Amino acid sequence: MELNTAWQFAVALGLGMLIGLERERTQEKTRAFAGARTFSLVALLGAMSVYVGELSGFPWIFGLVFLAVVALVAIAYFVAAQRGEIGATTEASLLVTFLIGSMCAWDDSGFAGAIAVITMLLLALKGWLHDIANRIEPSDVAATLKFAIITLIILPLLPNVDYGPPGLEVINPYKTWLMVVLIAGLNFVGYILVKVVGREHGFGITGLLGGLVSSTAVTLSFSQRSRTETHLVPVLALAILLAWTVMFFRVVVEVGIVNLSLAKSLVLGMLLMGVVSLVICIWLWRRGRSKEKAEVEPTHNPFELGDAIKFGGLFAVVMFVASAAQAYFGDTGLYFAGALAGLTDVDAIALSMADLAKQDPTSSVAAARTIVIAVISNTMVKSGMVIWLGAPSMRRTMIPITVALALAGAAAFYFVG
Repeated sequence: MELNTAWQFAVALGLGMLIGLERERTQEKTRAFAGARTFSLVALLGAMSVYVGELSGFPWIFGLVFLAVVALVAIAYFVAAQRGEIGATTEASLLVTFLIGSMCAWDDSGFAGAIAVITMLLLALKGWLHDIANRIEPSDVAATLKFAIITLIILPLLPNVDYGPPGLEVINPYKTWLMVVLIAGLNFVGYILVKVVGREHGFGITGLLGGLVSSTAVTLSFSQRSRTETHLVPVLALAILLAWTVMFFRVVVEVGIVNLSLAKSLVLGMLLMGVVSLVICIWLWRRGRSKEKAEVEPTHNPFELGDAIKFGGLFAVVMFVASAAQAYFGDTGLYFAGALAGLTDVDAIALSMADLAKQDPTSSVAAARTIVIAVISNTMVKSGMVIWLGAPSMRRTMIPITVALALAGAAAFYFVG
């Protein structure tokens, strides 16, 4: 036997034993028909079936042995079902282990190892995955299907053609819907993280997760809460500010997906605002630590088809207005459009500028500065919500923070580009 063949068998044996040990550990309270020894032997059987088939010149031996293993596993499942034991994880794991062993014999140990690690992870995360499944609601499934529809069905059907008056052909149905998919996807990822981690946490985690879903919702919810729980003002302010901080970095990420060059120009300015915000967050955290829990908002799935269509319309309008403003009033018009767009939404203007700078690289500096202006404008609107809806002590806390962020934003305006 060659050294390479011995190595293949050793890897198959080791991977089978690891999977078996993990399965035995997770089933220590129940009686399983297969443990570490059985999994090790099945992996060896997979490797041997390939080896013997190639050595004898009868490769069909592998298929025959695999069918025999499938039959044994089916019998074991039937016997377990007769005893009232529902579940086929062990049986499925055994079949995977057999194939992992055979992959080792086919000299693909690296990929076999990766599959083994994934298998062990799935076995180890049994309780966690069950917990996630219990949190999934029918509306989540419906929203996921809608997201699949707009991504896999609607997007490919739209024309990738620019429309508009002469000189302002900036409305592209395909690109517009692509931006809808991007934002819906980012919101969806944030919502999934909330589901995975759970809704109730300390205020810091709530602010971070809430910022991924909707920083405006976090601002609104905690500003109102400060009126009835004034003793929590420092941690409520911390949660709000963390949500805003996430927005600063989220803008860079979404711009980078569309236009990496513009994101590089933008990152220093957003980093400045983010660092200032994080320093203030540390001060707030040290000032008012709390063990109380907070609930991440919104609690419903953020993706709705109607909202997606509205965002697509908003993106198209912002793109047209920004292009017209730049054409007739230069960079000043672009900055004004950014300030107006930021009053309601940062994503639309950020993606519009990313696309604009991609079409005309000479406008990259103006586009980056427009995004900074939109972020400042949006932050000021949310600050106004806090001042209007929050308790007096919340106002006294947030006003100087708002001033600091405005100054950081003004500095960021000159740093970008």
